[in-house]
Amino acid sequence: MYKNNYPHKRYRITLDFLKTHINTDEKILDLGVSNPFSEMMTENNYKVSNTQGEDIDVNFKTIKNSTADVVTAFEIFEHLIAPFNALREIKADKLIASVPLKLWFSNAYRNPNDKRDRHYHEFEDWQFDWLLEKSGWEIISRKKWTNPAKKIGLRPILRLFTPRYYIVYAKRKTEKKTWSEKRADKKETYSTEFENYNFKLK
Repeated sequence: MYKNNYPHKRYRITLDFLKTHINTDEKILDLGVSNPFSEMMTENNYKVSNTQGEDIDVNFKTIKNSTADVVTAFEIFEHLIAPFNALREIKADKLIASVPLKLWFSNAYRNPNDKRDRHYHEFEDWQFDWLLEKSGWEIISRKKWTNPAKKIGLRPILRLFTPRYYIVYAKRKTEKKTWSEKRADKKETYSTEFENYNFKLK
């Protein structure tokens, strides 16, 4: 996968971030097929399973059926057309996800020889935060870092100072249901409210 460009820095920072927030006794569903980093997680005593290459823009079966405590998504959501949908389907209460940030001086990545190896999204940090918050997640911790290129030129110099990767640890928000939703779930009734009201008048 990485013949001449193994991402040592990205993997080191990602693993340190994972270790900071996730215990090895928690089961992990890693979105995407088995890869060098999921193997690295296993080598560090994490219990990891992966999705099987299905298009998780439209196929949520593995996500829905998973009993994992944590979902990880390392450089996955930028490849999806609608990551909001997959984020909403996650059953785990914890999420660690990283994405490449948008670089104002560089076009979005695209491999012309592989339709699946392209970035439909390259986020600004606030955009990714908003996506997570709107899909039901509360960000607990975040980190950004650069990805310098071993080349000469203006863009490689800019990469020395411009963050390229963004990683977050988030927890599922506790849903606050409206009175109407509680009533639909038979957790609130007119009679209960009326009785409480009468009680206050006595």
